[in-house]
Amino acid sequence: MKKLLRFIKEYKKQALAAPAFKLLEASFELLVPIVVADIIDNGIAAGDTGYIAGRCLLLVALGVIGLASTVAAQYFAAKASAGFVRAIRDELFAHINRLSFAQTDRIGASTLITRMTSDANQVQTGVNLTLRLLLRSPFIVIGAAIMAFTVDASAALIFVAVIPLLALVIFAIMLLCIPMYKKVQQRLDGVVLSIRENLSGVRVLRAFCLEEQQKREFGNKNNELARHQRKTGRIAALLNPLTFVIINLGIVWLIYTGALRVSAGLLTQGAVIALYNYMSQILTELIKFANLIINITKSLASARRIEAVLETRPEQSSSETECTPQCPAAAVEFEHVTVRYGKSREERHEAALKDISFSVHKGEKVGIIGPTGSGKTTLISLIPRFYDCTEGTVRVNGEPVENYPQKQLTDMIALVPQKAVLFSGTVRENLQWGRNDADDAAMMRALELACADGFVKEKGGLDFVLTAGGRNLSGGQRQRLTIARAIVRGAEILILDDAYSALDNLTDTRVRSGINGLGATVFTVSQRTRSVRDCDKILVLDNGELVGQGDHESLLASCPVYREIHLSQEAES
Repeated sequence: MKKLLRFIKEYKKQALAAPAFKLLEASFELLVPIVVADIIDNGIAAGDTGYIAGRCLLLVALGVIGLASTVAAQYFAAKASAGFVRAIRDELFAHINRLSFAQTDRIGASTLITRMTSDANQVQTGVNLTLRLLLRSPFIVIGAAIMAFTVDASAALIFVAVIPLLALVIFAIMLLCIPMYKKVQQRLDGVVLSIRENLSGVRVLRAFCLEEQQKREFGNKNNELARHQRKTGRIAALLNPLTFVIINLGIVWLIYTGALRVSAGLLTQGAVIALYNYMSQILTELIKFANLIINITKSLASARRIEAVLETRPEQSSSETECTPQCPAAAVEFEHVTVRYGKSREERHEAALKDISFSVHKGEKVGIIGPTGSGKTTLISLIPRFYDCTEGTVRVNGEPVENYPQKQLTDMIALVPQKAVLFSGTVRENLQWGRNDADDAAMMRALELACADGFVKEKGGLDFVLTAGGRNLSGGQRQRLTIARAIVRGAEILILDDAYSALDNLTDTRVRSGINGLGATVFTVSQRTRSVRDCDKILVLDNGELVGQGDHESLLASCPVYREIHLSQEAES
């Protein structure tokens, strides 16, 4: 939590004002029992109604001032906690975007979503309560004990015995709950992951009639979460009854002692009432403090989880000064590139790519083909530096990709991923992800090249609104829009990762013809030889190895893997 406190600097005034107003309210609250005792001992005993009315007006004034102070404290605490967590979310989101793809894969999307939502909300609640109650409750407890001594020192010794016992109970339960809340949040991650997978893959689940199986698996995870929550809740639930028992025993002891002292003429009735009120205040504040401790415990567990993400150092470091490449003939060059996934050596198993070397000239059209799992997506992910190679060097325009600032490198490259990813908003807004200053003419031209202009015009043009993920379009339409978005970018290197898989043969041919006329260096990853046969160079991967490179005809003659893929597809057609 300490490392997160730097985010509250912007709200330092509000963070100081909230407890200050709470302490002001608490100070007036401590005066109330004294005024009540005065009414009993002086007003009621003497039958002086004027005196009683004056003291009642004083109680009303104390109440009004206390209310105003409470409202001010609530306002400043809410403003400080909301702003604090907003700053954390901003930093967390920016930090996640600085992490490498490998790191986000290891942490997991569901875990990161939980950090940004549930954990951040818990931290906000904890900060809000802390600003309002962390100082107020101890102030009331200590203040009530001191005020009790001013009333009667002998009776006030009861407070000295009760308060440490209560503190012992509270902190013992807190220490037991802290690790348990951490386990609860970990189980919550599993539930969020299950929900995310089921919602995103609902069509597959229904197609294979796996709803009941997934219900059972989700039920198991949900029951495990509930079991840990119940276990934690049983211990946390001991706080209120234990504090009630201790305080009520203290009150019984106090009233008994007070009665004896009143009978002996050593204490007034009003003083006994004042002592009782101070004990009641201590009871109320310790219950609040106990609940505060529970919330702080939850918040600290959530804060540590957020800190763990923020402390994850990005594995990739890039230059901060813009690189000026020599622009040689080779647009992209791989030199003895090997890739192994996994953070540590123990986690790294067989290489996903093994000793890959090739060179691509500017403007060349390169096809990448191979069996499933042969490393095609891994290879093209190295060019925009989504991942770093374990060994060897990847160069763009003659410069190692590590020498480029990440923005400069990605500005040179446009990518169409395997899965067509679109966002809620208009077609225009989605295309402007490619280039935010693109005008309507440039976007319509890109749609024409991607053979997407027809259905876009039918649906209302660039202002047609897409639902989340483009669910109101067919798979082929979504794929063509993502191709158009990449074309709008106008990058010198265009990477198409199985971007024609949802297109029919005629549309495939028309889109490839439009892209080939752009003059960019194009990498086309495909499972079909039909989509790469016209490329200047075809790279054939098998089990992470480059087993062939050349044009279509030469590979048919020299590469058994390519020939087998081609002949199997020709036989099917």
